[in-house]
Amino acid sequence: MSSVAPAGKQPLPWFKIFKYCVYAFLVANLFFFFMEDWAASKHLFSGGVSFSQLIEAYAATIDTAAWVVLLLVFELETSVISDEKLKGNLKWVLNTIKALCYVVIIYACYGYMTKYIVIHSFEPSSLTNLCSQAAQSLSFMTDLDEYESVVAANCADLSSASAFYQLPGTGIVTDTESLQSAEWLSLIDVVNSANWLLIVLILTMDVWLQLTGRLTGHIIKVTAAFKGVLYFILLLCAVFWGIDGDFLDFWDAFLWILAFALIELNIFEWHAEAEGKPTVLGESDKVEH
Repeated sequence: MSSVAPAGKQPLPWFKIFKYCVYAFLVANLFFFFMEDWAASKHLFSGGVSFSQLIEAYAATIDTAAWVVLLLVFELETSVISDEKLKGNLKWVLNTIKALCYVVIIYACYGYMTKYIVIHSFEPSSLTNLCSQAAQSLSFMTDLDEYESVVAANCADLSSASAFYQLPGTGIVTDTESLQSAEWLSLIDVVNSANWLLIVLILTMDVWLQLTGRLTGHIIKVTAAFKGVLYFILLLCAVFWGIDGDFLDFWDAFLWILAFALIELNIFEWHAEAEGKPTVLGESDKVEH
């Protein structure tokens, strides 16, 4: 990247600053997802969250944490660490970290599937008026992972419906509109998680092919076409979250698509440098001269 800078001074690496700001926002989102999961778990697991229920109660937090670590490993592999150093013990350590992240991500996907099953387990309730049961320690599900304790002061505002659904064995109730919204969102979570698993599988293959000298321009075009379809589905998920009004999910989805677009650009630059071709940004530290 060229810049007219005073003699003796290096131009600011604006692309890297932008890239690492995106990564920093994703790290910050961890806190917000934890707060959402923690608030929801107080209603879903009133008796406390056991170790076996952690992935179900904190699926979004655990999933995001694993993805952040995996993203940073991809950044190291595709942009920061030179090919000459990306071998031996260092390569083994990075592969081990990635393997652990994959286990957590797959487990988190299972958590989303479990939550999908839970949301679809609501049964019709005999309740016909929410305010008539305001003293019964009920929780009203306003949306996926969003609950309000039902008290006399808010019961009328929560729902004016005359038909409700209840999660068996719990005091969680909801109305038809809120249940349908939660069911759709739980499905979007599963689709989103499964799509990301496919994308990271293809990315891992790209990195392995590049390290072994087998990544060609034709393969890049083929994998890019597959990933293009998957990214489009992820974009639709983000749009759905935006329409539904869940800004955190929309913002997080947008950042992740942007972050992995940057990783894709890293791979393109890495491949171009290895082939001795001119690069677009010229800011990668991959190749040592």
